[in-house]
Amino acid sequence: MMNKSTNIILVVLSVFSVGRARILTYQDAIDIALKESYTIKSFEQNKEAMEWAYFYRKTEFKPRLDVGLFAPAWNESVIPVQQANGLPVYNSFGSMQFGGELAFTYMLPTGGNLALSSELYRDNLNTSLAAQNYHILSTNKAYSRLAISFNQPIFTKNEKKENLQQARYYYDRSTNRFTRGQLDIIYEVTRGFYGLYRATREVEITEEKLKNAEEAYRIAEIKAQNGRLPEVDVLITKVDLARSQAVVSESKNNLEREKDSFKQLIGLALDEEIQIVTDLQYDTFAIDMERAIQSALQNRLELNEAKLDIELQKIELDRAERFSALKGNISAFYDVTGLSTIESNSSRALFESSFDNFIDRRPNRGITFSISYPIADWGRGSALEQREKAILNDYELNFDNIRTNIVREV
Repeated sequence: MMNKSTNIILVVLSVFSVGRARILTYQDAIDIALKESYTIKSFEQNKEAMEWAYFYRKTEFKPRLDVGLFAPAWNESVIPVQQANGLPVYNSFGSMQFGGELAFTYMLPTGGNLALSSELYRDNLNTSLAAQNYHILSTNKAYSRLAISFNQPIFTKNEKKENLQQARYYYDRSTNRFTRGQLDIIYEVTRGFYGLYRATREVEITEEKLKNAEEAYRIAEIKAQNGRLPEVDVLITKVDLARSQAVVSESKNNLEREKDSFKQLIGLALDEEIQIVTDLQYDTFAIDMERAIQSALQNRLELNEAKLDIELQKIELDRAERFSALKGNISAFYDVTGLSTIESNSSRALFESSFDNFIDRRPNRGITFSISYPIADWGRGSALEQREKAILNDYELNFDNIRTNIVREV
């Protein structure tokens, strides 16, 4: 009676446990893995990072507006003043500035820029004269400036366009890796799913064998009691029973390991109970070898990724070749500056006087044409170029090897 009650309880607990378990079909496992697995999340983050990097390079061609404020910028310090016929004296100097600057920079498609900027600030100055018993002099100053500037590299490649192309290649490569990661995870989930199915079936088979061994041992004991079976045969069936029990225990442990591995693969918590449901179906179809090879060479993502690696390395090689090349730059500026030191505490009066000074004061202006060329770098440029060439050759060999592997695999 006691054994019967125990069996009923175990059956009820087993049903309850299965009811709590998450039922997974093959397609359910694929869908979960494509959203929750570590591999997919990692590839998604990398793709997002490359997407933002590409977006950043595109925005480098757009203008920008910058503002800077200093409210206040205060300092006091001791300044030595040299005297013609004596030792230096040390005056104390103080400054309190309030102001800011505004700059608008337009990026030129040639890689240079054109900038408009302005700067305004008021400066409250004071000086303590050591030679006059530290008599204090003070004044207020207003400074204003409007400027336009131009800068353009020459005799070199447009680095902004080059950086944009490089960012595009990186983004395309990350997209390829994300798509390939999805295909890889589908393959891994397929293998893991049917590995788990095999482990489940092994448990069922070993449990069935255990039942047979238990029945064989029970019959052997009955025959032995009736004198119809030698004791040694009973011992053999007992050993078979113990072996079957060990195999069942091992298969159950293997099933739990397969479950944990599978849950980690698709991104489920390890403490979540799962149960798989499968419906094995096999489709047959004809394959044209020549068309299969051509399709693989056109669509296999690892081959496209190898091409992108080659293009990215060509950019690095081009940069290495420019390391020892002639470079030039043209820059120019024109600005008007106004300065006012009238005796007034009014900011408005000071700045109006500063603006009037635009007309009286000559503008600042200049243009610079510069070139640079490394006459002797003792092999630095050549070594850098040879290194990048070797890396490029390695990528090209890798491309050929991947192509050969694809043909062989197909």
